[in-house]
Amino acid sequence: MSAHTAGAYRSDLASLLGFCERRAIPAWTALGNAEVRSFAAAEHAGGLAPRSIQRRLSAVRTFCEFLIREGCVRTNAAQEVRAPKTKKRLPTTLDADQMGRFLEFRVDDTLSMRDKAIMELFYSSGLRLSELVGLDLGAIDLLDRTVRVDGKGSKTRILPIGRFAVTALQRWLAERAALARVDDAAIFIGRSGRRLTPRAVQLRVDTWARRQGLGVHVHPHMFRHSFASHLLESSTDLRGVQELLGHADISTTQIYTHLDFQHLAKVYDAAHPRARRR
Repeated sequence: MSAHTAGAYRSDLASLLGFCERRAIPAWTALGNAEVRSFAAAEHAGGLAPRSIQRRLSAVRTFCEFLIREGCVRTNAAQEVRAPKTKKRLPTTLDADQMGRFLEFRVDDTLSMRDKAIMELFYSSGLRLSELVGLDLGAIDLLDRTVRVDGKGSKTRILPIGRFAVTALQRWLAERAALARVDDAAIFIGRSGRRLTPRAVQLRVDTWARRQGLGVHVHPHMFRHSFASHLLESSTDLRGVQELLGHADISTTQIYTHLDFQHLAKVYDAAHPRARRR
């Protein structure tokens, strides 16, 4: 597991432990289904979002499975406990024109070259933020126009790189050598010569969005959402988009079909004689 995932599990189980201490639950053998339901209810009453409660319960179920394997308990106390239903929210995207306007910013120094390469690659290949900042020099083949990505669950996938991203990467890599430290193979580095952090990338994306006058908050994952939505609008190949995104379950990818329908509905409402509002 990544350090981020391990930290999330640690935080979730610390919350469970705090609940058990407040309720004077003396041992894991005394933690039953009713207690876990009370834990979920208490988290909800405390203002935790349903999606976060789902994650907490998932961590508790996994922990209970561990306790069963270790012979500490006989049953999984969290097995039948469900979190409150979450309101389905469609991912936010930029349309093709907005994305084009965003990526047409002027490149006039080394760091703007780097930022251009980052954002062109985000949109070109649909990378997650963690995947992009984790890229090393050996992961990119500009002649073959591909990038090798180590995604969630240590799954590797090979992705195409578009021609605009190839050009931006070529320009950045020619400048990178002047900043890079000998011992750091990261493709994207900062002024210090060290690998960029996820937070640094988030700030650079937000800065350029404001400079380009988009009028909306842009974050790195929005490139991935836009990549998937635009591909699906053009190809209607859900399975192909799933492979490119690296989703283990196609149901995760299906949310973009709702985005596609939303686009079609707008076109219909604007164009059909019987759909226009007077």
